[in-house]
Amino acid sequence: MNCYPAPSPLRCKISTAAMANVWGDLDLLLDSPSSLTVTSPARGTIKEKAGFKAAEDVVALRKAIEGIGTTEKTLVEVLTGRSNAQRQLICKAYQEAANRTLVDDLKGDTHGDFEDLLVALVTPPALFDCHEVIRAIKGPGTTEATLTEIFASRSNKQIKALSDAYLAETGRSMTHDLKSEVSGDYATTLLILAEGKRDESTNVDPAKAKADAKALYEAGEKKWGTDESKFIDILCHRSVPQLRQTLVEYKALSNKTLQESIEREMSGNLEDLLVAIVKCVKSVPAYLAERLFKSTKGVGTTESILTRIMVGRSEMDMLDIRAEFKKLFGCSLYSTIKSETAGSYGQALLKLCGEDD
Repeated sequence: MNCYPAPSPLRCKISTAAMANVWGDLDLLLDSPSSLTVTSPARGTIKEKAGFKAAEDVVALRKAIEGIGTTEKTLVEVLTGRSNAQRQLICKAYQEAANRTLVDDLKGDTHGDFEDLLVALVTPPALFDCHEVIRAIKGPGTTEATLTEIFASRSNKQIKALSDAYLAETGRSMTHDLKSEVSGDYATTLLILAEGKRDESTNVDPAKAKADAKALYEAGEKKWGTDESKFIDILCHRSVPQLRQTLVEYKALSNKTLQESIEREMSGNLEDLLVAIVKCVKSVPAYLAERLFKSTKGVGTTESILTRIMVGRSEMDMLDIRAEFKKLFGCSLYSTIKSETAGSYGQALLKLCGEDD
């Protein structure tokens, strides 16, 4: 964690009203698109470069790395100006030309957060998620917040690709390793999500949504002690459209949002994970915008969160994340990154962000 120079007094502030509104307003929920089910490439900030030639990029990268002093500006311009698929072609051409991997050269010639960002950019998305999961569970203590973010915000397809990458990378199943690192109801929930088997039906059964809302109410608010298993079963298995209808029915029944009930009835990692699932069912971009804001709030900036989200969502829904960030916090993601980071690392993040809003 690095502490960059103090930001300007015009820093974003949490808008309590906006936060309550984005998570409590269910009026437009049923007709909103979801990153968990549909991904539109047009919502990313990073696109394929027209007229792309991997060989030309390799020449530029080698010159930047092998010259006296690394030309970080070139590294940023090339690697943030290409899609991940194009970066994979650059990696292949680089190894053929230099007889070394681009990852090894980046690790040898850059350092710290900037190195982590560049390595993330040249890593296939599923393998990058895999490395983040490994980092979260290895060493003393487990970083549950990282696991919660990844498994709550990824689609079935992404989780399946992550699981395949994990097996190829470690020779072990991801769920096997997770079982040894997490426990209790949190583990139960996480392991269901890690199977990547959420119902993907687009059909909504209104009667079932009402029944689920009633079951959740009776398992939580109406009960002395909470039946966590009911929350886990419904929130981990139902489709996104079905859950959205259930959220609407729950609020009509209880006069509270399901998120509010979870926050009242539960605590610790399980509360964090179930709230994250509910938030992602509503809006993955809003959930990730909130994660980005919290990573820059307080003393110092949590660069690992910034890097993971900015790289991971740059080709998916970064435009939506930017819009939600502005709506929630009253300032742009671009201006926040600019005030909270510095140097080549900050410049690369700004390129991934795209424009100021």
